[in-house]
Amino acid sequence: MSELTQPANDGSKPAACVVGAGFGGLTLACRLQSMGFQTTLIEARDKLGGRAYVYEKDQFFFDGGPTVITDPSCLEEVFALSGRKLSDYVELLPVEPMYRLAWEDGEIFDYFQDTEKLVKEIERLSPQDVEGYHKFYKYSEALFEHGYLKLGHVPFLNFWSMIKQAPALATLQAQRSVAGRVKDFIKDDKLRQAFSFHTLLVGGDPHKTSAVYALIHALERKWGVWFPRGGTGALVRAFGKLFEDLGGKTIIGDPVEEITEVGGKLKTVRTKSGFEQDFDCVASNADIVHTYDKLLGKTPRGRKMGPAMKSKRFSMSLFVAYFATDQKYEDVRHHTICFGPRYKELIAEIFSGPNLPDDFSLYLHRPTATDPGMAPEGHDTWYVLSPVPHLGKAPIDWSVEGPKYKQKIYDYLEKHYLPDLNKHIVADHFITPQSFKDDLVAHHGSAFSLEPVLTQSAFFRTHNRDDEIPNLYFAGAGTHPGAGIPGVVGSAKATAKLMAEDFGMAERYKAMAAE
Repeated sequence: MSELTQPANDGSKPAACVVGAGFGGLTLACRLQSMGFQTTLIEARDKLGGRAYVYEKDQFFFDGGPTVITDPSCLEEVFALSGRKLSDYVELLPVEPMYRLAWEDGEIFDYFQDTEKLVKEIERLSPQDVEGYHKFYKYSEALFEHGYLKLGHVPFLNFWSMIKQAPALATLQAQRSVAGRVKDFIKDDKLRQAFSFHTLLVGGDPHKTSAVYALIHALERKWGVWFPRGGTGALVRAFGKLFEDLGGKTIIGDPVEEITEVGGKLKTVRTKSGFEQDFDCVASNADIVHTYDKLLGKTPRGRKMGPAMKSKRFSMSLFVAYFATDQKYEDVRHHTICFGPRYKELIAEIFSGPNLPDDFSLYLHRPTATDPGMAPEGHDTWYVLSPVPHLGKAPIDWSVEGPKYKQKIYDYLEKHYLPDLNKHIVADHFITPQSFKDDLVAHHGSAFSLEPVLTQSAFFRTHNRDDEIPNLYFAGAGTHPGAGIPGVVGSAKATAKLMAEDFGMAERYKAMAAE
């Protein structure tokens, strides 16, 4: 073994610590434990999940998010590495239509996975755009093949790895924006919104985010959209149980406060409660600024990278209201995108600040449409999400504005989508950019870490392994390939491969992946 791979435990297995139990950290911990690392997973909050936290209010349970599952295969793969099946731990239910898109003028567009159904919707809204849609779909498939299947799980550790992809990326016009490329194919304004809004689900302005992210359409068309029975929290618990079954150690409700460095390598992880242990390697699923600036704040690398990371561009934040109703709204689909009176202009204000826009576009989530068991009989559970500026762009006092903004959203939903909503709400709770900052230590309260523009993607994003500290790794939204469940699970796969290579487990990793 090299010096790097000398274990800190009993000598039989390398000791790994994963900081943060969001989907990136959970799936990385499961991969490492499957490969032969002795892995400790440390989560600051009182439950696993990170952004997929489950909130409890008056006997109702609400998924914090994310709630759109678009690539079941990436989840199934994590279980398969140890000869297990995802279906033995949790059941995934198909969501159809994948989304319902709605506008204030009463127009709706059901976004189906099935080609025939989707084309009929396009034809109903804008017959002239059917041919253009087919061309866009082929373009999205090409992006999906190259950007997701080929590169989505490959770490970009040096500039030349990026340069090698330049010809293909140029051919696919990756330097263009998603909205710009959609506009090349689609004429109808509503359909342009329909095929470009997805970048908002990973923290990007469709008018600035690299066209590579148009691959999301083909990804959804290939695998559809799914929802775990019992909610996203059930999927989190499934990964937690898998990790436990594999022999991993979990520490919950005990934030990491410091990671020490000795001789250019990370050594000791210390938590608030006083837990202290030496590890051969540390992988952070925590916020990247927090990791460098706070956890590594006493190291030369932390002092250098903390300020450097703060200078990056960060995604917008979110205001999310969770509520339960004593009436069922059967005509509302599982995922509804409620477009407001403005699109491009509103998004620009959300990303630039300095004020909270007067209008909004919303994502309305009704899980009981797919899984009635998510609420007592006769009730619905919901959340409604509004993209808002992060605290660095708009330093809003959300303790004052939050309750008013929540009521404004409820009134809007009552007017356009949910009649008599206010009198049927029986429990509610909300989170704001301040919640993302306080509870998730997210820089500026950003909901998706680094903004997914081309200059902060692939090689230009935080690397899956630090450039100077050889046993420091990253998983999650802030590293390659980015936010969203497929993105953070993909980051865990890329990082696990690096760690396998670094610790002499490359052949075992290949064998497990091939089975």
